[in-house]
Amino acid sequence: MGKREQHAGDHPVAVIGLGRFGTAVATSLRALGHDVLVIDEDAELVQRWSHEFTQVVQADSTQADVLRQLGVDQFDRAVVGIGTDVEASLLTVLALVEIGIEEVWAKAINKAHGTILDKVGATHVVYPESAMGERVAHMVTGSMIDFMEFDDRFAIARTRAPGQVSGRSLEDSRLRSKFGVTVVGIKRRGEDFTYARPETVVEPYDELIISGTTDQIENFCASTFEK
Repeated sequence: MGKREQHAGDHPVAVIGLGRFGTAVATSLRALGHDVLVIDEDAELVQRWSHEFTQVVQADSTQADVLRQLGVDQFDRAVVGIGTDVEASLLTVLALVEIGIEEVWAKAINKAHGTILDKVGATHVVYPESAMGERVAHMVTGSMIDFMEFDDRFAIARTRAPGQVSGRSLEDSRLRSKFGVTVVGIKRRGEDFTYARPETVVEPYDELIISGTTDQIENFCASTFEK
């Protein structure tokens, strides 16, 4: 059986681990309008969050067969928020890779943990605090590809161009007046990075390099999945 059909704005994600990071990611994904399957082996945590998420399951995520029974193999993306139990973190990533998950995001508690996660098949390793949950949610669903924040909450991000600006010039789309962000440059498929100009026309599948405050960038990236 192949992956279940997905439509624009429909990006179901499995989030494993109900710690601060996992719940922050799951909450942000839900707020962005995505279906979320949350898994944790702790019955108390599952009960505590059962009223917050529509799909919360108590299960051993280190077993590939268990994940298949839950239908996780029908997802394209999964986030492993397990941190303190390094063995469970690694085994969960291995199980996700075994059942064919294309993108596995995994939280690392230190550099050594991250290195091993990368070697066992995690496609993205993050070293977040709980406050990073919303940004990670944007990156998991593809609206934000890369992100760099500075001390004064000024940030630069690489993001997919939202559909509502496709075929329009940057001047005409008025992204700065609407979102407060500045488009620094554009990366087009098969082409080198180019600096953005007011007359630059955004094409489908373009990636934008944008700058602004953290909140402005997050609001802009959220608009990527607006219908």
